[in-house]
Amino acid sequence: MDRLIERNPVDTSILVRDATPSDVSIIVEYNARMAGETEGKRLDEAVLLRGVRRAIDDPSRGRYLIAQIEGEPVGQMLVTREWSDWRDGWFWWIQSVYVVSDFRRRGVYRGLYLHLYEEAKAASDVCGLRLYVERENEAAMKTYESLGMVDAGYRLYETVWPSGDDGRN
Repeated sequence: MDRLIERNPVDTSILVRDATPSDVSIIVEYNARMAGETEGKRLDEAVLLRGVRRAIDDPSRGRYLIAQIEGEPVGQMLVTREWSDWRDGWFWWIQSVYVVSDFRRRGVYRGLYLHLYEEAKAASDVCGLRLYVERENEAAMKTYESLGMVDAGYRLYETVWPSGDDGRN
């Protein structure tokens, strides 16, 4: 068994599964909550709904994992892929992480992460897991570090088109 799993056992009451089309509304709700809580942003619900549906309908765009306790969704994670020519493998990017406030600090994120970690380690073409975090989110950084993740030393730069102005429907 992997040492990371041994050091960070998963609460067996947390079930992690792939999202299905019936999860779209809860994913949209959780994404909107996460944007508000972490970045003070209010997302355009129509754009968000369209984006979540596209990921659910086309796994090449991304894959959502849902964490459940007693059948209720209590957390989520979006996984996307980036090819690394330097490593001849895929990085799986962790995005859109959200845990319902009443279930935080109870191992929900750990369950999502370790589920993904085990899948990534078993895949012959995956070279690692990555995520980005707001600079002020100290609690999240401590959680990621407790799971063996390290600061990669990069800063993120971007050019973004405003929602609705990018020519996509």
